[in-house]
This record gives sequence, structure tokens and C-alpha cells, in this order.
Amino acid sequence: MSSEIVKSIQFICDEKGLEYVEVLEALQSALAAAYRKDFGNRQQNIQCIFNPETGDMKMWDEKEVVEDIEEEKLEADQEELARRREEAHKENRELTEEEMGDLVRFNPKTQVMISEAKEHDKKVKIGDILKINLEVSGDFGRMAAQTAKQVIIQKLREAERNTVFEDFQNQVGGVIQAVVQRRDRSGGYIIDLGKITGILPQSETIPRERYNLGGRMRFYVVSVEMGNRGPEIILSRKDKRMVESVFTEEIPEIGSGEVMIKGIAREAGNRSKVAVSTDDENIDPIGSCIGQRGSRITTIIDELGGEKIDVIQYSEDSQEYVKNALSPAKVNNVELYEKTKEAVAKVAADQFSLAIGREGQNVRLAAELTGWKIKVVEEGGKGEVVSDGENVEIDITVDKKKESEVKDVQFESEKEMENKKLEIGDDKEEVEVDNEDENKNEKVKAKKATKKEDKNKEDEDAKEMKE
Repeated sequence: MSSEIVKSIQFICDEKGLEYVEVLEALQSALAAAYRKDFGNRQQNIQCIFNPETGDMKMWDEKEVVEDIEEEKLEADQEELARRREEAHKENRELTEEEMGDLVRFNPKTQVMISEAKEHDKKVKIGDILKINLEVSGDFGRMAAQTAKQVIIQKLREAERNTVFEDFQNQVGGVIQAVVQRRDRSGGYIIDLGKITGILPQSETIPRERYNLGGRMRFYVVSVEMGNRGPEIILSRKDKRMVESVFTEEIPEIGSGEVMIKGIAREAGNRSKVAVSTDDENIDPIGSCIGQRGSRITTIIDELGGEKIDVIQYSEDSQEYVKNALSPAKVNNVELYEKTKEAVAKVAADQFSLAIGREGQNVRLAAELTGWKIKVVEEGGKGEVVSDGENVEIDITVDKKKESEVKDVQFESEKEMENKKLEIGDDKEEVEVDNEDENKNEKVKAKKATKKEDKNKEDEDAKEMKE
């Protein structure tokens, strides 16, 4: 039958995800601290072995045996060490081992001089570890119990942090699902990873992407470092390695190594180009990534917040690789210049804007992917676009003679239009005037006719009266 102490230790292990040995070591450290509080002193390096089944414990003071040191020499060197530390502190630095190498140092908590050590064990030698047994003379007091409690809490926290640190170290370079907890003062986000929180810096967020509090998202683990307050986990949504991790998780052929990702160029939140290849002739690398009716690539696009993905065929032939990288545009010919690492891609007029992409995005990503400085030239035209993967230079010129002819034609056309407008305006005024005159004449005629009818009627009435 297990004792209550064993059950309690096992309960803590299950709750914190710790090993039994780690919790037992924390308990032994706590008992040693409690003993020093009630029965020992600060100059003792107390160690403890505790049996959780029986409740028995064994205490001893453990020290390293060193040679005897003269008291005057020790005090003088201690004063010199303090002086050097103060000077280093003024310079905002710590003393190095080389700077302290010529001084005698002695720590009474962990060391004992040979002459004193022989009082406990006559056979002891310099360099040995001396264990001085201690007796537990009674139960621990309230203050000792409180000290033990604090030590247990601290040790368990340290053990839990170390466990979390080791777990997340294995996940560096991978993608994890986590919950957006809150926004910090720097503009980044605190991400809830379960047992611990991670940091999504503002520089690793995607522009225009929304991070709703409480929302679950995937994040790329950039780094895991142990800080003063525990593991510091840096996450990213922007890193192009996240694209590779998502592809590896979602596409079995990439996960198994049958299809390989040869290169990735990414403008986070907008577009990515992924070059893939395979050594198996029976596998279509692009088709494997796209999936039936685009099912696989659609899932990846959703995971990346709607970011467009171009999956292209990798080729050892640089000319073919540059052609493929400029897709969806069709490239007629590619000329390579090895000395300048420049590739000149010639395209038809109707493919020129497609090869460039919006604001030069397509050619810029193609240059980043292939490692070549790419110049896109319009066949039969004067358009040229050059990109080195970061910047895009656009040079579209027009023949001077044709340029003047175009200007003359535009000028003549504009002049003719103005004349037509004036002519139409004059005609309109004339029509309006004529209409006004006609209306006046009609009104005068109508009035005269009305007066004549009225006079004729009066004459008829007068004639009837006479009769």
C-alpha cells in the first residue's frame, strides 16, 4: 500500500506533468531548508534523503575539502575582490575568472579547510567531499514549515518551466495551434499556448490580417529561450518557413520526403511561390500539392489567411527554372549572363503585364526564388522591368518621332473636338433664337385671329338686335 505522501507526490506529477523524481527532489530540498531554519545555520550546505513510504529522512552537511589558508591572506584577498567588483560594477560589467584568478577564494558554505575536516574524518584528503551527519532533534516549527512550502512551490515551478522549455525546444521550426489572448503595449500579441504564453511581435504579423481575441490560429515557432521568468517563445505568422511547415503537414508526399520543397519566396499576406520536385517519375509534384480539384492547396491557402500560392516545377536548368518561376506568364525565351547573374526573359506583349505582376510582385518573387536578377523584356516593344528579388526597376520608353506624332494627333483631335463643341453650341443658339421668333409670331397671329372673331361676333349680335 502506498503512503499518503506517495499519493500526494503522484497527484502533483499528474497535475503538473512532472516526473516523480523531480517532485521528490523538490520535497527533499524543502526539508533541507526547513532543517537549516530550525536547527542549522546559513554556513551549512545541508542535503537530505527522504523516504516517502516510511517518512524517514537523513540529513548531512556536505562540503569540499580545500587546503588551509592563512586568515590574514584570506581577509586581504577578500577586500581586494570586493574592490575589484566595485570597479567592475561602475563599468556595468561582471568580473571574469581571469581577473579573480590570482586571489584566494573560500566559501565556508560549500568548502572546509583540511585541518578542520580532519576533526571529522582523519582519512580525508584535499579535493574529497566531506559529509557531516546531522540529527533531527524534533518536529519542525511553523516558520520552518512555511519555508519548506515556499521552497516546494519554487522548485516545482522551476521543474515545470524546464519541462515546458524542453517540450517547446523540440517544436522550434514547426507550426503549432494556439489562441490569441491579448494585445501587448508594443503592438504585438500574447498567445496562449496552454501551459505557457508565447509572443507574436508586431514585426512577425501579417499586414491587414485580423487577430481576433480568443481566435485559434496556427503560428510558426521561431525560437525558444530560457529567460529570467521562464521560457520565452517567439512566434511568427510572417516567416516564409511557415509555408514550408504547413506544406509538410498538409501534403503527405512532402511529409514522407517523396516530394521535396526546393525553394520558397514569400510576400506574407499577398503571395508565395513554392518550387517543388521529385525523383519518382510516377509522382506529379505539382499535382500532389494542388490535390484533387484543388482540395489540398485550398486548405493551405485558408491556413495562411487567404494568401495566394503559386506551386511551380523546380529545374536544375536555370533557364527552365526562371521560365517556371515567372508563371502564370508564358515566357518565350530566357538568356542567362553568368558573370552578372542576370537572366533576360522575353515575353509577348500580351504577357508582359502578367510577367511583371501587380506592382512588380511576380517578377520580384521569381527573382527571390531563383536567385537570379531577372529582366523582363517585351518583344516588339520598349518595355523593360528588372528585379533582384527586393527592388523592381521599370523602364518603358517611346520612340521620339512616334511620341511627337502621337502628341500632334492628340492635339489635332482635341482641337477638332473643341471646334465641334463650338459649332454645336452656335447651332444650338441659332435654333433657340429661331424657335423664340416663331413662337412670338404664332402668339401675335393667334391674338389677331381672336380679336377678329370677337369683332365678327359683335357685328352679328348688333345686326340681330336691329332686326
